[in-house]
Amino acid sequence: MPTTAKSLIDAANAVVPKISGKEAQEMVANGAVLIDIRDSAELATTGKAAGSIHIPRGSLEFKADTTAPTADKNLALDKPVILHCASGGRAALAGKLLKDMGYEKVYNLGGFKDWVEAGGKVDKA
Repeated sequence: MPTTAKSLIDAANAVVPKISGKEAQEMVANGAVLIDIRDSAELATTGKAAGSIHIPRGSLEFKADTTAPTADKNLALDKPVILHCASGGRAALAGKLLKDMGYEKVYNLGGFKDWVEAGGKVDKA
């Protein structure tokens, strides 16, 4: 039987802990990296979580590979990473990818709205 999007997300959710907006804010205040994996058009519409870095989902592998010349210098295998997208599905899949790439502390905030509803600041586009 072919793999479905639901089964991929279920597998990702099993290995990437979901955290609340408040937990994410506390972790960011203590040095965690918050990554917004939405596409540029989504950011242009809503802005982004203050202090987050934007790495679109399609570029994540290249930015997260710490051995590659394209690596994002904000990332390290042992540094806590929090991901979010619009609703949490892409963030879960991206989190599993990071775990597969050797990242030790990966968390799924869920959606941008979870950050905003918890009182997180937003940088407007």
